[in-house]
Amino acid sequence: MTRTPTPAAAAPRRRSLLVGALGAASAVASLAGCSGQDASPADAERSDAARALRARSAHESERLFARYQGTLTVHPALGDRLRPLRDEIARHVRALADTDGGAARENGGSPSPSGSGAPSGSPTPAPSGSTGAPPEPDTESVPHDEKDALSALAKAERRLADSRTKALSSAPPELARLLASVAACGSAHVYLLEHPGAPR
Repeated sequence: MTRTPTPAAAAPRRRSLLVGALGAASAVASLAGCSGQDASPADAERSDAARALRARSAHESERLFARYQGTLTVHPALGDRLRPLRDEIARHVRALADTDGGAARENGGSPSPSGSGAPSGSPTPAPSGSTGAPPEPDTESVPHDEKDALSALAKAERRLADSRTKALSSAPPELARLLASVAACGSAHVYLLEHPGAPR
């Protein structure tokens, strides 16, 4: 007799979502890295266009972080659910703001949006905004209803993930890989925000 899987068993885990989304985004990023540019990879990463794209992406993540902070301020009961996602956004800001790639580039790699540098299990520090201080919580755009607040965050995550996927074609290889990774993480956030019982 065929057994019907339970909703919990049927729901994809967060790791599966990330792997699937990252695979699709990385395919686009690989195409972006095969554009046949004349400049060396290092020069392409340091070009004015690449720096502008990286700065804009970091600022967009700062704004998303502020929205998470605002939602947590208005709806503190959502803390256990939103704090892990907010902390990932903070890591995205730091990775995107690292214009030199830090030690990862010295070792021939790319800065990772999941590499916080903080000990496992410790709180993730808030990212610094353009003024050097953490972004102020955006409470004005937060709906009063919890479900509406979660829906608003999901829409913001989806818009940003779509925007970053579109930007891959104009990004140099290393930045394209970083944007693809961040976009994939955003897509996973959308699912988690829209499905309260989804396993992590």
